[in-house]
Amino acid sequence: MSTNETITVLEQPKPVKKLKPARKQVKAGEVERKETPQTGKEYNIWYNKWAGGDREDNYSNKVKSQTRCNFKKDSGLTRANTTGIRYACLFFARGCCPYGWECDYLHTLPDPNNALPDSSKDCFARDKFSDYRDDMGGVGSFNRQNRTLYVGRIKETGPGPETEEVVTRHFKEWGEIERIRVLQYRSVAFVTYVSEFSAQFAKEAMACQSLDNDEILNVRWATEDPNPVQKVAEKRRLEEIGQEAITARMDPRIVDAMRAVRALEDGDVLDDEGEVAEDLRFGEGEDPEPKRRRIELPLPHEVTSELTPQSLGLLSADTMEGLKYFAEIRKRNAVTSAVVNAKAVPPKPLTAGLGVADYGSDEED
Repeated sequence: MSTNETITVLEQPKPVKKLKPARKQVKAGEVERKETPQTGKEYNIWYNKWAGGDREDNYSNKVKSQTRCNFKKDSGLTRANTTGIRYACLFFARGCCPYGWECDYLHTLPDPNNALPDSSKDCFARDKFSDYRDDMGGVGSFNRQNRTLYVGRIKETGPGPETEEVVTRHFKEWGEIERIRVLQYRSVAFVTYVSEFSAQFAKEAMACQSLDNDEILNVRWATEDPNPVQKVAEKRRLEEIGQEAITARMDPRIVDAMRAVRALEDGDVLDDEGEVAEDLRFGEGEDPEPKRRRIELPLPHEVTSELTPQSLGLLSADTMEGLKYFAEIRKRNAVTSAVVNAKAVPPKPLTAGLGVADYGSDEED
């Protein structure tokens, strides 16, 4: 082997980790169904409590959940991965699905980047309502995107930062958290997720669960934050999401064409990426000529039938027809304006007293 000869070593591809079939969290009939203790005369299925009895805290009658989802052990493939169902299993979130890989719903966390087929349903395919319940429980409302959970009945065993660390450790398992706020000495925390789907999943996964102590958590939807700063931030976030969704559905060629036309109308200069080039400042000894390229596109009134899609690169035939249409309208408007200006009556001389005619009316009286 010569000294100039090189040896190429091919990098071995890394093995792809395959998802395993979802395991059965419990056996059929293993979880004992415990009814809410009767404290009234009639049971209200909407509020999940007895009515007509003593007015007492509904959570004082709650019992700790017998099961809890362990995402690392319980997640896996189910029938939904082959049938195309995009909704998560409610019983998987609660840790008590007896079907495992035979389940018709997903045994994974909902993907925050994929929108659900029906926006009026939550990630478990349950119908939302127009208003929240009085106790802020239940599925939720389709009139508001709520990403914040109210977590009550927390047992605080230390200062605020220590309690916040405990809450973060238990709730981050269900999705990316944006912020957590703990009300010290009030046993309350507010957990805000980046995605609404994560909040929906976490609400069911942590209902009647415990943190590091033997408490029974009261997990509900949080009311709207009255902080003006948060309201402005939430409004801006929703606007950005809407703009991204609209941009994703638009043809990029049409977007580039409209940007170029608008830049030409405003007299701006576009750089190589199609963005408006800003004025450059040069010091002594530097090149006084700005290094930017002006895009040479025909002006709207110069667009004729001789232009073809090949003459403007990526512009399609439909885009060219649209540009011709707008150019023809602008041409007609220019001709109409010239005729009207030629026939206009000369303005009257300015007098000392301003009459009604001086504000553009047709007659003096």
